[in-house]
Amino acid sequence: MAYRNTQFRPTKLVRALTLAGLATVLGAAPALQAQQAEEQPTAQVQEQDIEVITVTGSFRGSLASALNQKRFETGSTDTIKAEDIADFPDLNLAESLQRIPGVAISRVAGEGRQISVRGLGPDFTRVRINGMEAQSTSGGTDAIGGANRGRGFDFNTFSSDLFSELTVRKTASANVEEGSLGATVDLRTARPFDYDGLTFAANVQGGYNDLSEEVDPKGSFLVSNIFADGKFGVLFSAAYSERNIKDEGASTVRWNNVNDFGRYRGDSQAPELQQINDAFRPRLPRYDSYEHNVKRTGMAAAFEFRPSQETRFNLDILYSKDDSTRQEAFMQGILNAGANRPTLATAPGSTTGGMNVLDYEIDDTNTVTYASFENALVRNELRYDELSTDFLQFTLSGQHQLTDNLKIDAMVGRAKSEFDNPIQTTVVMDKSGLDFSYDYRGGKRDNPELLFGAGAYDANGWTTSSVRLRPLGAENTFDNAGLNLEYVLNDNLTLRGGFHYKKFEFETREARRLGENAGGVVMTPDLIMNYDAGLGSQNTWVLPDLAAINAAYNIYSNTGEFAVSVDNRRVDNYSAEEKTLGTYLQLAFETEVGDTTIRGDVGGRYIKTDQSSTAWATLGGTNELITAEHSYNEFLPSLNLVFEPLDDVIIRFGYAEVMARAGLGSIRPNVSVSVSGGSRSVSGGNPTLEPTKAKTYDLGLELYFDNESLLGVAVFRKDIDSYVQGLRETKPFTETGLPIQAAIDACNAGPGYGPDCNENVEWQTNTPLNGPGGNLYGFEVQYQMPFSFLPEFWDRFGFVGNYTYVKAQMDYINADGQLLATRDLQGLSESTRSATLYYEDDKFSARVSLTDRSKYLTTAIGRDNNDMEGTNATRNIDAAMSYQLTDNWRISFEALNLTDEVDDQWVDSSGNRLTYYHSTGRQYYLGAQYKF
Repeated sequence: MAYRNTQFRPTKLVRALTLAGLATVLGAAPALQAQQAEEQPTAQVQEQDIEVITVTGSFRGSLASALNQKRFETGSTDTIKAEDIADFPDLNLAESLQRIPGVAISRVAGEGRQISVRGLGPDFTRVRINGMEAQSTSGGTDAIGGANRGRGFDFNTFSSDLFSELTVRKTASANVEEGSLGATVDLRTARPFDYDGLTFAANVQGGYNDLSEEVDPKGSFLVSNIFADGKFGVLFSAAYSERNIKDEGASTVRWNNVNDFGRYRGDSQAPELQQINDAFRPRLPRYDSYEHNVKRTGMAAAFEFRPSQETRFNLDILYSKDDSTRQEAFMQGILNAGANRPTLATAPGSTTGGMNVLDYEIDDTNTVTYASFENALVRNELRYDELSTDFLQFTLSGQHQLTDNLKIDAMVGRAKSEFDNPIQTTVVMDKSGLDFSYDYRGGKRDNPELLFGAGAYDANGWTTSSVRLRPLGAENTFDNAGLNLEYVLNDNLTLRGGFHYKKFEFETREARRLGENAGGVVMTPDLIMNYDAGLGSQNTWVLPDLAAINAAYNIYSNTGEFAVSVDNRRVDNYSAEEKTLGTYLQLAFETEVGDTTIRGDVGGRYIKTDQSSTAWATLGGTNELITAEHSYNEFLPSLNLVFEPLDDVIIRFGYAEVMARAGLGSIRPNVSVSVSGGSRSVSGGNPTLEPTKAKTYDLGLELYFDNESLLGVAVFRKDIDSYVQGLRETKPFTETGLPIQAAIDACNAGPGYGPDCNENVEWQTNTPLNGPGGNLYGFEVQYQMPFSFLPEFWDRFGFVGNYTYVKAQMDYINADGQLLATRDLQGLSESTRSATLYYEDDKFSARVSLTDRSKYLTTAIGRDNNDMEGTNATRNIDAAMSYQLTDNWRISFEALNLTDEVDDQWVDSSGNRLTYYHSTGRQYYLGAQYKF
């Protein structure tokens, strides 16, 4: 590590700011701040001689470098940089991003998958890699949304060691492409001229998880050199890792108060039945045991040519492959339809209505927290997935200084993500007539006690309920090209302009069996295996043996009973294409008014998008593959101002109009077009959905009160004009964006095409529409400082932390436009917080980090008569330390999720009824790094 000395002496003000900053961030006290738009520092700003401590090859150095970059940006940005060569501060990109103010993450299998920024979810956030928009998709369990078929970016596809810098741009600027309401996230891989000459680094680690008790390898390397008298550079880096994770707990697949029980202690007329049947009970109280195996390979290459000081060319290539398997095992009691008769008047059947309630307890939220039964139905199931994501991106860019005042740069590239889930197999087996009880009382809500009769552990007497084969996949492709010009008008004004072309293609597919019944599979004991889940207090589970079942019945033959076809799941087979041409003009300025420096930019961006979407539709009772087209234009102005009234004090203001394109699932024309008598109807998707637009306002104050130090406060507001909701509307068929032939076919299948039934008369539509919007507002507090004013030893400590508060509510309405409720925006955590305390000297470095987010809604209008659904608050604590053995060798130790934080999902705001409660254990890594 290299330090440049400083003569700073602490003042009472600095000490007070230190204490106030710590109290503010850790105590989450209110404050105000807003940060601004995105943009590269101007040449004039870059050339300023600023007193900054430079610390290389260290965590503290990465913080100092990122803070310096933030200071001289025109907009509101935050950056995280690699702390050493091929050594990012966190093992996962999303885990790093959550340490930025306003960023919260969602996890799968214990690692970050997607992000939200200032309360807006992944569909409202754009991601660029090496300056080009890209998207990566993967699969997940049903509890966290399954396969990604939206616009959100899955960060868990990549190894963090391939990247040198992450930047979150929270405000808009005319020279940055449109598409984000939340933020634009820039990911940058390393380039050869980032280093001096020949550079090599290698990192090897062994990981251990205390729940799975597995040891996994992780490694990376980077080699870079510059040739041809400093004109040409080449860099190559690669990373590989494995993770074997246990992911276990309990779930219920929601709670309801329907499907009445038929007997209480043998009496079908018992008065207690009314109270029991009016209360909420779990639909599928069960134990869950998941096993994830993840193998991740990544490679990056960079070629850089600088024939002169005025010219440079870059070719960046990024490849990532994620190969995974996942096994999900469940042992459960069945309390929903199929186990209980729907009403007391329904006669009991073999498995319907035969359950006898022996005992129960109902709490003050009308929840049956405990119940025991005889003659219950028990269901065991096993699901197995094979999943892979292949991502490949090429980006060619160049820039040239044409004259002293005129500069040009250009970019062209392609990014493609292919997600494939060729095997998704579930076999379900049932056994009736068993004893069963569940207990969620008190502390058992988080660790329920489920007790099964002895027959549940006997391999005899099981019947096959279902064989599900659901192969699926999704592909995303971005083709990008851009050209920018920058002309320096004078010392104070710079004019920028350019255009950007983007073509986005998306396609998803899924196939299923015609019927997901037993398919002739007889569940004999030789098709059943023992499984030691380690959950509950009873015996080893018995589960379907998928390998044995395949050997006996050839379930993957794609023939006969086990043939799969997209025709059996047309709703999830669709595609979309968007071609966008954008152009912008921007004036950047810097001047002084009195003693105040004022800089910023003002401009506008015009975009035109031609959209087409293809899906299966039902037209007059006939299934047809149709394509719908839609076009829209937008003009998006932006203004960013930076005031420097005093040395080391910055005030930022930003205004912009922004947009995010409609969800891919919402714009598919998977409609049903039908005519019955005089009633003409269209239901399904809506290919004419407009983008979600907003006006954004940011105001921020940043005090750089010492080297490497910041106290910042920001306030922000977004006036969002609409949210997409399912609504009914009456309009001519010509305004639906659907092919006119669809109306003709539907009319001909009904009363006939003519004056009373055609594309120009009014049709009743029930589709996603741009419904009422709302306002989002909040503030951020950010604090960073090394404790260099303290006595020796203590001066090697430092702190960085932030707190964000966001509030946004919207009106949730039904299809008729009637207000159901006014509630928080889905996915919005009202508060997020991050704090890191670190120590660093010439040899030893250590830090401990905390991140948390408050609870948030996942479904604002709940299902099964629950008022809403959500996820409870999370708090993650990680630690890392390293020791520099020599100039070339370093050893490291990292500990993740030290408190074994869980994923805790619920239904009903008052009942807090458990739907999913899983832990993945603590993760440890011991490693060594060599570099020169």
